[in-house]
Amino acid sequence: MSEEKQIAQTDKSVKALFANEQVAAKFKEVLGAKSAGFIASVLQIASLNLPKNVEPKSVLNAALMAATLDLPVNNNLGFFYIISYNQKQGDGSYLPVAQAQLGYKGFLQLAQRSGLYENISATPIYEGQLKSTNPLTGYEFDFTKKDSDKIVGFAGYFSLLNGFKKTFFMSTEEMQAHGLKYSKTYSSASSLWKKDFIGMGNKTVLKLLISKFGPLSIEMQKAIISDQAVINDVDTDDVTYVDNSYEDVTVDHEAERVRLMIDDCKTPEELTALLEQLDMNEEQTDYFGNKMKELKKAKK
Repeated sequence: MSEEKQIAQTDKSVKALFANEQVAAKFKEVLGAKSAGFIASVLQIASLNLPKNVEPKSVLNAALMAATLDLPVNNNLGFFYIISYNQKQGDGSYLPVAQAQLGYKGFLQLAQRSGLYENISATPIYEGQLKSTNPLTGYEFDFTKKDSDKIVGFAGYFSLLNGFKKTFFMSTEEMQAHGLKYSKTYSSASSLWKKDFIGMGNKTVLKLLISKFGPLSIEMQKAIISDQAVINDVDTDDVTYVDNSYEDVTVDHEAERVRLMIDDCKTPEELTALLEQLDMNEEQTDYFGNKMKELKKAKK
């Protein structure tokens, strides 16, 4: 039994749990001098935004995940949220549990912190700004135009230090359908989708962009796994998805992402630079070698 589980069995409220010396020591181990302020912010969130009968251990584990990622828990900052969800129990009753949710700024900071990205951002696209879409060559925008305040979609963009660039776009209708499909609290008045649709749109398009096409640091992988999940164990990444599960970073998905990054390289130099950022298996190494031969042949 983990240390956190043993503690949670003896402390029955969030405040009592975080007052436990072992819990305080755990946060100090992770955050150092910042731990006291971090715990205070979590307790404030619990007091103001979570039900009084929320399951304490779920709050602790969500907070530990935020601490591990070194992201502040403050709804006004938009890095990391702890929200509640009524989870059905074996006897048919419902118990409020804490769910970890990354914000747009959280994903942005982790990507910047990785040292792999030269530039990364996401933005709402207003009526008149989307000029053209092409499934092969990408999207074209004109940010000097804005015909109205109507948001027609969201775009995410990144460029890597090796020169690789990628843009991803979702229409407003696609974003709404995505939220409705993958978030059980989408229609709730307290849902982040209702409170901050632009923030959730930016976060979602950026998350899908980097999980599909971008290199992922260990921290970024941990963030994608924990997003929209009840955290059972921080160290082992044991999580339960209370929302409908979607596009987790699986072996097959990672293989597809690596192949797409290789395919997007246009010169041997770009491909060589990409090699430094990829951890490839034997099959991917063969694919890389064939692509290099193809590019060198085309260059002659």
